[in-house]
Amino acid sequence: MSLRFEPIGPVPEATARVARAAFPRGTTWMRLRDELGVLYEDANFRPLFATRGRPAEAPWRLALVSVMQFAEQLSDRQAAEAVRASAASCT
Repeated sequence: MSLRFEPIGPVPEATARVARAAFPRGTTWMRLRDELGVLYEDANFRPLFATRGRPAEAPWRLALVSVMQFAEQLSDRQAAEAVRASAASCT
């Protein structure tokens, strides 16, 4: 697998608006992003990937989701359900 470097952009305005409407006082994760900004970037993981091959998913995303899952003490199944539930509530 290879790594295609893509900078992490700002949270889309529509996403921020929906998140503020759903959580007017914010959440721990929203405050974390507001205070610290981006925690992981693809460049942090570049040494772990080959220069050729099929592109991998963004490793920063997997790292962040893994940290969130651990912090919330969720099993893999519970984490998958939480993602499905949050995706359904946004549509």
